[in-house]
Amino acid sequence: MNKLKKIIGNLLLKIKFHRVKKIRSFSIIIFPEEVGLQAKSKKFTVKYAAAFIVLYTLLSLVVGFYVINFTPLKNIFAPGKNGLSYSDIQKINELNKRVIFLTRDLENLKSSNEQLKNAIMLGDSNLVDSLSRKSLEPDLQKEDPFGGNILEVVKKILGGDVKPDSESIHFEYPTTGFISRGFLPEYGHMGIDFVVKVGTPIYAAAGGYVVFAGYTVNDGYMIILNHPDGFVTVYKHCSVLLKKAHDIVFQGEAIALSGNTGGLTTGPHLHFEIWKDGKPINPKNLLKNY
Repeated sequence: MNKLKKIIGNLLLKIKFHRVKKIRSFSIIIFPEEVGLQAKSKKFTVKYAAAFIVLYTLLSLVVGFYVINFTPLKNIFAPGKNGLSYSDIQKINELNKRVIFLTRDLENLKSSNEQLKNAIMLGDSNLVDSLSRKSLEPDLQKEDPFGGNILEVVKKILGGDVKPDSESIHFEYPTTGFISRGFLPEYGHMGIDFVVKVGTPIYAAAGGYVVFAGYTVNDGYMIILNHPDGFVTVYKHCSVLLKKAHDIVFQGEAIALSGNTGGLTTGPHLHFEIWKDGKPINPKNLLKNY
């Protein structure tokens, strides 16, 4: 009995499919809701209907593709990782790169500040003392009586040989120009300011050893010299440093060019400091022929 039902069902399906295949056209009838209006009909062929469906599908796919990929709707239909769009992810990556760069820059500044702190607070002159004062004199003095020092040449021309009266250290002016601001430790000004043009040579006030030569945020390009007897001299806001850390310099030797660098400067000048055993001293009390 069941087999007979299956056979009859298959025959009915074949008959229906055969009838559908014979359909080559169909009509759509539109019945208006208002009374008195006639119904309208539109006749379509199967091929026309199939072509319309295919074109409508393709058009929908194309429009959908452009809407989703090139309009703000993209963030709704195709959000990126963790709900972020592709542009947001790019911005985040760019910010990460900047953070990494700033972190490295901060570490470099921190290292420079630590070196500066050690140079100022310790004021250790053991290294300079171990070299002895004779080692701070040029080795070529036998061949050149002035040791390559321009300042000594000027002294020779003006007043003949000048010999120190004693072995104690003395300081000379580090540059030309007039003093615009004096020693005011109560206001945090631990030295004196020389007003000079940018690029004016800066000389070592005394022979010594370079313990720091680099850039800091507040003081710009700066160089620090360690001298015998616990003295330290500081030269701030330079434009160019002519010496590097661990160099030995002689009194009157050019070590930098003046400038206007750093956050604590209001114009071109040289800020000059003298420290003794970790404490600031008024340079005017030590500068020769002041």
